[in-house]
Amino acid sequence: MEPMSDDLATSRRAPASQASAPGPTPSLDEATSRRNAVVIWVLIVSAFVVILNETIMGVALPHLMDDLGITAVAAQWLTTAFLLTMSIVIPVTGFLLQRYRTRPVFLTAMALFTAGTLIAALAPGFEVLLLARVVQASGTAIMLPLLMTTVMQLEPPATRGRRMGSISVVIAVAPAIGPTISGLILSTFSWRFMFVFVLPIAAAVLALGWRLMRDVSETRDAPIDALSVVLSALGFGGIVLGLSQIGEARGEGVPVSTVLAITVGVAALGLFVWRQLVLQRIDDALLDLRTFRARTFSVSIVMFVVMMMSLFGMIILLPIFMQEVLGLSVLQSGLLLLPGGLLMGLCARPVGRAVDRFGPRPLLIPGSAIVAATLWALSLILGTGTPWWALLACHVAMSGGLALMFTPLFAASLGALPPQLYSHGSATVSTVQQVAAAAGTALFVSTMAAVAAGEAAAGVAEAESIAAGIRAAYLISASLATTLVVAAFFIERPIDSPSPEHAAH
Repeated sequence: MEPMSDDLATSRRAPASQASAPGPTPSLDEATSRRNAVVIWVLIVSAFVVILNETIMGVALPHLMDDLGITAVAAQWLTTAFLLTMSIVIPVTGFLLQRYRTRPVFLTAMALFTAGTLIAALAPGFEVLLLARVVQASGTAIMLPLLMTTVMQLEPPATRGRRMGSISVVIAVAPAIGPTISGLILSTFSWRFMFVFVLPIAAAVLALGWRLMRDVSETRDAPIDALSVVLSALGFGGIVLGLSQIGEARGEGVPVSTVLAITVGVAALGLFVWRQLVLQRIDDALLDLRTFRARTFSVSIVMFVVMMMSLFGMIILLPIFMQEVLGLSVLQSGLLLLPGGLLMGLCARPVGRAVDRFGPRPLLIPGSAIVAATLWALSLILGTGTPWWALLACHVAMSGGLALMFTPLFAASLGALPPQLYSHGSATVSTVQQVAAAAGTALFVSTMAAVAAGEAAAGVAEAESIAAGIRAAYLISASLATTLVVAAFFIERPIDSPSPEHAAH
């Protein structure tokens, strides 16, 4: 049997007629270049809106717990259900992006997101709000792989890093301003006005896309395997459900239902992988796993898992700590998270240019070291006497580390694949990110709840109990993040990227 890397290299050298998805055109006329730029920027603006919605909930969770009369474990399902829905829908986008053209896929995604936002704005209580988040997530799940696949198909290899940097600028600004906007709204209005704020923006982007979006992709008669969809839903759903139930046990032992959910999830994921391996022999896989033949792609996936767990641990736990332990307001919490997010946005374009010139590894190694060190610091310093400026410094430092990692990993992971696997690669990256974020959210909130309950039972004050729970969650996150430093050494420059000398010009 030939080495896996040789299979990928051979597929890269195959004639264009053999590829099911076209690669970027070496030279384009001015009209085509302008059309491509418009399409990419419409997708970037749309991604900004859907990510703003995803991050606007972080600061609001304690507020929602009070207004809706729900527990922290229940409240985190407003985020976990959103991410879990994305993890179920995203694998299907590999099929959608091959079967349907760019314009109808975009309009469907944005229409779903807008409809979900409307339902959320009108929701009378927790159950309808949870349903609305699922509808929103269905649209978001399609949008992100569509953006990444389109960029890989239209952008020449020599400038992909810079384009990924441009994407990161917009995507990083949304998490930066999301908590602040949420804080401003909740300081005066009820939680539903978070969605009232997003609704006209979503409707305007949908109208903009209706007018400007063009078809830029080629299609093929790709089938969809219903069994694969069911297995992916059972697999991802079972694992995240099991993790969330650990917190509900509150130190009283792991319920049988939790063990059952995780067991079913792991078994279903195993069957899902087996099903894809069988179907990819005839190019009918829902999620083609031949992407993992590229070592850089495989290592990148592992790093994405740890990064997303760490990022969402930060997004979910820090606002809870600020409000429940330090007694800060929702607005103050949002303002403290703003500088770090803005730093990510400011760093994105320079990082993208650096990726084109130097490759991903010189950025990933220091970035991963900063992320791990920050999480270790948080696991040690958090307590009732922690000053606000220490939280600000940690958040800014971690944001800087993540800024050095996201753009290089996006460029390196998808750049390691042949063009016919771009849609599957982007769907895999997005799926893994969302599942990791959902699992991380469930794991960290559950750990916090269990440890805090144990401390409270021992007579510890409520604020210090919560702080102890959050420290324990960050200890787990820091231990996982330490593996990023080692993994960064195994990320290589994409095969089709230009040489450092060429990229410098």
